[in-house]
Amino acid sequence: MAERLGQHTYYRASSSPDSYPSLQGERECAVCIIGAGFAGLGTAMSLAERGERDVVVLEAEEVGHGASGRNGGFVFGGFSLGERALQRSAGTAARQLYGDTLAAVGLIRERIRRHDIACEARESGVILANWFNDDRILFEQQRFMAEHMGVQWQHLGRDELSDRLRTRRYKGGLFEPGGFHFHPLKYAQGLARTLARSGVTIHERSRVTSIRRREGGWLVVTAQGTVAARELVVCCGGYLASLHRRLRAAILPIATYVMATEPLGERLASSIRTEAAVYDTRFAFDYYRALPDTRLLWGGRISILHRSPRAVARLLYGDMLKVYPQLKGVRVEHAWSGLMSYARHKMPQVGRLPDGLWYGMGFGGHGVAPTTLAGELLAGALTGDGGRLRQYARWGLLWTGGPAGLAAAQATYWYYGLRDLLRR
Repeated sequence: MAERLGQHTYYRASSSPDSYPSLQGERECAVCIIGAGFAGLGTAMSLAERGERDVVVLEAEEVGHGASGRNGGFVFGGFSLGERALQRSAGTAARQLYGDTLAAVGLIRERIRRHDIACEARESGVILANWFNDDRILFEQQRFMAEHMGVQWQHLGRDELSDRLRTRRYKGGLFEPGGFHFHPLKYAQGLARTLARSGVTIHERSRVTSIRRREGGWLVVTAQGTVAARELVVCCGGYLASLHRRLRAAILPIATYVMATEPLGERLASSIRTEAAVYDTRFAFDYYRALPDTRLLWGGRISILHRSPRAVARLLYGDMLKVYPQLKGVRVEHAWSGLMSYARHKMPQVGRLPDGLWYGMGFGGHGVAPTTLAGELLAGALTGDGGRLRQYARWGLLWTGGPAGLAAAQATYWYYGLRDLLRR
């Protein structure tokens, strides 16, 4: 399996990042953004596209260090909150809200094209594979998406799916042609490069130690500098730590695990004969995709526990063999984890506190399109159009319960995992 794991994530090992200096001394700006992940960079991009380039982005590590540079690379519609639950929560507005994420997918495509971002984007769609021996799951989901969300997912019969995915585990699937997948860290790096060319300032290795409200705006303090900003946006997700007590109390930092195999060459076709990204119908689902160099990138599980790369590789290798036993003996070259931020309601948390601080977080589990959407919502509100942002106010900053909330989240995951097992 894993003889010797790389020291970095596959994404880090396969990219060539630019370098941005740490913040030194004092400076002023119109908008300061904390966090250079998809939400922070997306907010800066949306501001720049509206003509506001007097922006400073502060990152504690390097661009894309957190979940934005560690995820599965799926780009498709929806939120972590499932579509039926979204309809129960939002009623007739659910279709428009889901449409917001589809528009975000389109915006990501457009930015890749317009700025020539080399991020290995593969326009191959996404497959939802049915883990259970019940065809009604697929037909009901297909009908619901068409009737209530206005999208057409294509049904794949059992034989048709088995031609693409060489496993007995799946019982048919649904194909979402509007989705695609990419190298998420290269995309984040491409956004940062574009922003820097446009006049936005980015500082890496500039961990914010405190933020203070003051007359006319905010003072943001790092170890070696300060930023005086008229507006402040916090986009730190699972890596918020103790920076802001109110925001920290509203998220659960949850880990997910990912690995990448060695290049499989012709052996890849023994298991996967599609360029589409794949996930399945379980609550505790696997997600995976073939990479351009014939590696298999495989992710899954959520946990409150930090695990070593070797432990992650062992768990995910076992999950992979449950689906594709013919890959036994394949070497895992990279394995890693990353922290996502979850809200109790499983919707993005995007808004403004009474003291004027803006925030975007809570994207865990389904974050590429929603982070881009959050950037649009925040930039619109910062430049005078807060109407769309107010539509998301119903999902606020609910307290997650601290350590007890983390334990409850882990117990919930185990419960639904057991239910999936019994259902099968």
